Amino acid sequence: MTNPLAQMPLIPHKSRTHPIFPLMRTILNKASAFLLLCFTANAAEEVTIYSYRHYEADQKLYEQFTAETGIKVNTLKAKADALIARIKAEGDKCPADLFITADVGSLIKAQDDGILQPATSELIKKQVPESLRDSEDFWTAFTVRARVIVYAKDRVKAGEITSYEDLTKPEWKGRVIARSSSNIYNQSLMASFIAKHGEQKAYLWARGVRMNMAREPEGSDRDQMRAVAAGIADACIVNTYYMGLLVNSADEKDHAIAEKLAICFPNQDGVGTHINISGGGVCKYAPNKENAVKLLEFLTAANAQSVFSETTSEYPLVRENATSELLKSWGPFKADPLKLEVIGKHRKAAAKAFLKAGWK
Repeated sequence: MTNPLAQMPLIPHKSRTHPIFPLMRTILNKASAFLLLCFTANAAEEVTIYSYRHYEADQKLYEQFTAETGIKVNTLKAKADALIARIKAEGDKCPADLFITADVGSLIKAQDDGILQPATSELIKKQVPESLRDSEDFWTAFTVRARVIVYAKDRVKAGEITSYEDLTKPEWKGRVIARSSSNIYNQSLMASFIAKHGEQKAYLWARGVRMNMAREPEGSDRDQMRAVAAGIADACIVNTYYMGLLVNSADEKDHAIAEKLAICFPNQDGVGTHINISGGGVCKYAPNKENAVKLLEFLTAANAQSVFSETTSEYPLVRENATSELLKSWGPFKADPLKLEVIGKHRKAAAKAFLKAGWK
């Protein structure tokens, strides 16, 4: 078969005026533009997360998001403060599109440090209750947890403790344990007390609990529950999902610990139980802001909410929609309606109150 290209006449190098040159130039320009467009489109089809969360469920949701949208999800994991410092250090060269963490205090710190930007989404506003997102759209929740009192069933009767304030009473002397005051969960709880009751009353609560502690503050939430089960104390302050981690643990020893414990949702006759969130905010210099917003919309939608409920024992944004049998078994509870962005205004005061109270 004859090669048609071989039959084309050769064009002298200097014949710039030959009619084929403008045509070739046009074709090459259009081809270059097309390739550049394709490269840009492909480069944009990703989203990079700097995350403090470390659950397998999250990764599975990211894979599902990629399958549905074609947007690849990259993750870098570290503690919240380290991620905030890294984002600040990287400045406008930071590749992170989304900062995700496990406490509203860290989100507000990121906002105050100027590393987040507003990202308005009508879908997020529809899916997330107003109290669980920033009024200026700097961040939003995608899961909820309650900070509760867990007690030993064999030494504390149901109804014997009903409020955070009960932990300061004389009969609880030497029977309470808690983690360090530097823990962001405790700081957010304390900040909520300050928002509702003022600094002096919040300080007195912290001082009262500290005086009733069976040991120096130490360890994680799970460590507190293990200590209560072991008889070191009778009650501790923890997040609900840590109880879920014990119940769903692969370690039979954790199951035995969970069997010895019960949950009290404090202040049901008053303002309600303090709640906190996991959530995310779009980074200030996000290369892929649109994709970051899409991922937040995905995480706040019904399917992801069900996955969180079933796998991480966190409450969905609308707690009544929880599908987890474990969460249902704990029963409904009244949550403190305090708008979480208010907590940020009292973070420093909370730390000072803890220090003054001797809560190390």
